[in-house]
Amino acid sequence: MNRLFGNKSKVPKPTLDDALGSIDDRVASLDVKVAKVNAELATYQQKLSKMRDGPGKSALKQRAIKLLRQRKQLETQRDQLMSQSWNISQAQMTTENLKNTMITVDAMRQTNKELRKTYGKIDIDKLEDMQDEMLDLIDQSNDLQAALGRSYDVPDDISESELDAELEALGDELELETFEGDELPSYLNDGLDADTLPSFLQDEPTKEEQKDKPVPEQV
Repeated sequence: MNRLFGNKSKVPKPTLDDALGSIDDRVASLDVKVAKVNAELATYQQKLSKMRDGPGKSALKQRAIKLLRQRKQLETQRDQLMSQSWNISQAQMTTENLKNTMITVDAMRQTNKELRKTYGKIDIDKLEDMQDEMLDLIDQSNDLQAALGRSYDVPDDISESELDAELEALGDELELETFEGDELPSYLNDGLDADTLPSFLQDEPTKEEQKDKPVPEQV
């Protein structure tokens, strides 16, 4: 069987990159040939401009025309190859876009699966009950804060005008105390004269009493 049909080829199949590289090489080769023909045509053009009409000029002109036809063919082949290269580039771009699209679709499918599995574990009713409990706890906390912040022995019906009048009276009292600050209070002045002293104060000892007082022995 192997002799009749041969072994299966193990050579890898060409890819778009291989085809594009081959086409680019052929286009480069055609560019070289076109440049060479252009150089020859420039030489013929210079010679024809200096020659007089005659058989020699006609023969040279025929060669130039032949080169022009060759250049036309080379340029046509080059344009075709460049069109093929463009098509392959478009095919590569389409292939890459398709691969990226498939990757994106697979990722979205996997994400959707995970989300469905995760959200399936959540009970909406329990979540709403938890939200209601949180609101109740917040209300209770606000009530506690209001109760703790309540003022004692301060009526709520005091007007702002009454508070202003009381503040003004307090200022007058402070000025009066500052004015009388150097005088003794009335309860200290009652029953006292300037020349009398309290009975609990002793008189100063006389000189005779100081002489009779024994002198302490020195150790």
